[in-house]
Amino acid sequence: MSTMEDIDKLIKETLTEEESKFYDELDEQGLWGSIGSIFNGKLGWLVLIINIINLVAFGMLVYCLIQFFKVTETNEMLKWGLGILISFMFNAMIKLYAWMQMDKRAILREMKRLELQVSSLASKISE
Repeated sequence: MSTMEDIDKLIKETLTEEESKFYDELDEQGLWGSIGSIFNGKLGWLVLIINIINLVAFGMLVYCLIQFFKVTETNEMLKWGLGILISFMFNAMIKLYAWMQMDKRAILREMKRLELQVSSLASKISE
């Protein structure tokens, strides 16, 4: 058993049953749980719209890529290449936004865990 698991066990022993359930809900999420969590909350609708736009941008990327290989003139290749570059950058920026939102949620979850631990410790000391 690692030291982190020992600490978690000690914390759970000091919490009430209700606090313990809440503490378990704040446990670290996997990748799919983190991705799903960005769709919840007040800005879930915005993330959904952004992902739809991301799919459209990916479709444009594929279309520009196909057109790039169909043309033979250098000027046309440059135009389609620019479209590929813009679509790729758009996709990358949206992905970065999503990863930042997942990171923000993880940090908030850890802060809530810390608040719960401090609150529990404060109530134990005051007794």
